[in-house]
Amino acid sequence: MKTLGHWLASPWRRSTAAAVVGALPVLAFPAPSLWWFAYVALVPWILLTRTAPTGKRAAYDGWWGGFGFMLAMHHWLLPNLHVFTFVIAALLGVLWAPWGWLVRRLLGGVPSRGRAAAALVVLPSGWLGAELIRSWQGLGGPWGVLGASQWQVEAALRLASVGGVWLLGFLVVAVNTAVAVLVAVRQARVPAVAGLLATAAATCAAWVWSPRPDIDGRVAVAVVQPGVVKGPDSSDRRFDREERLTRQLAGQDVDLVVWGESSVGFDLAARPDLAGRLAALSRETGARILVNVDARRSDRPGIYKSSILIGPGGPTGDRYDKMRLVPFGEYIPARSLLGWATSVGEAAGEDRRRGARQVVMNAGNGLRIGPMVCFETAFPDMTRHLAREGADVLVGQSATSTFQQSWAPRQHASLAALRAAETGRPMVHATLTGVSAVHGPGGAPVGPRLGTGASTTQVYEVPLAHGTTPYVRLGAWPVYAALLVLAGWCSAEGLRALRLRRPAPGPLAPPARTAHGSPARPGR
Repeated sequence: MKTLGHWLASPWRRSTAAAVVGALPVLAFPAPSLWWFAYVALVPWILLTRTAPTGKRAAYDGWWGGFGFMLAMHHWLLPNLHVFTFVIAALLGVLWAPWGWLVRRLLGGVPSRGRAAAALVVLPSGWLGAELIRSWQGLGGPWGVLGASQWQVEAALRLASVGGVWLLGFLVVAVNTAVAVLVAVRQARVPAVAGLLATAAATCAAWVWSPRPDIDGRVAVAVVQPGVVKGPDSSDRRFDREERLTRQLAGQDVDLVVWGESSVGFDLAARPDLAGRLAALSRETGARILVNVDARRSDRPGIYKSSILIGPGGPTGDRYDKMRLVPFGEYIPARSLLGWATSVGEAAGEDRRRGARQVVMNAGNGLRIGPMVCFETAFPDMTRHLAREGADVLVGQSATSTFQQSWAPRQHASLAALRAAETGRPMVHATLTGVSAVHGPGGAPVGPRLGTGASTTQVYEVPLAHGTTPYVRLGAWPVYAALLVLAGWCSAEGLRALRLRRPAPGPLAPPARTAHGSPARPGR
């Protein structure tokens, strides 16, 4: 231990160690998908940070650990953004600096049982605070929030229906904190064990009492995944392939056909020939087709990514324009300041335009669908809004052609399970290229996944459900609770600091005496 402490005395060595241990949680996400590892992945980071010699150094440990975590979660951006990926990771890593300071403040030295017990609540709250800020769309959105690593665990999906991905993240950090206390703070093992038991009790309570979706019907949804199409005229050749694949669905009695993101590279108002071919496909299959157009619009300036519903007579008039764009991929934040990113990687040369509102579409036969485009499926508030607006099926249209060989396609597809569990509504994740998947109202998989090498169609019998989950009714209440915990802890610390700074009362002065030696009376 002394040798390790001596090695960590170097600031750069300590920072490197923090970055390495901060990156460990990525192993709980796809593709490794070691979901169980999430419950101990933060322990090395916590143990390192609690030994920081000063609060400032602990904040640096939090920053460097956050840098490692963000770089590992977004490593697949390196071939496209190059050095700018490190800049983004460093900027986002700053959000974990306060968390590092909290770790040392609560668990540094020889903490009392009270401090260790407080850590079980305050540290998860601080983690959610960091994730809340970085989940803002302008900072990259909620890609890789810690709770999302539990997408394949049935008990965790039941918890997600109660408090969303935020509740999962809180509990995962709480378990990590308890394990770290058990390892390093012997005198505080009682509150650590109590914290683990409380987490188990919360999971059991959610399993027993949280409402289950009531299945009340099924619809046949077909996903068309053409795969990677490269070379000149790729938009035309992709459309031709999608058309051939869709024709194979004729006679299969499907209720809805879904194409992936950017499946149509031309404005349909300017290309009536393509609109006519899509209408003919709708008539042949007997189903409406949800396509995604990535093109400059003829009726307004700028390029939009739009989900458009096609019926037997052509576009039905239902249109959703993507609202939350991918930073650097679809627009450059503060382009006047960060526009140089286009010179070092494949950043957006022209900003896409944003839509104004979410849309629930009538897909025929009373089926109501809520479309989202790619990156938007990472935002739990968007699917919650669509569920509240009456969507029967959530639909995500995606494409990951640039990142086919990375972990990104599987990470993206896993989000469908969480969004379905949170809302109690099935979700279809349809990709142009990538991994297509469908999950039922409780988050369980429906039918086979289509891998990154697939170029085919697949029909899914999607179960429909009614009812409302606690998360849809209450929203992100774990986040609000975490903010209240942090506010309460900061207030308590502030009052404690004031009491310590207040001077102790001195001894009482002896009473004044008269010339004769008797005590003086007031008024004389």
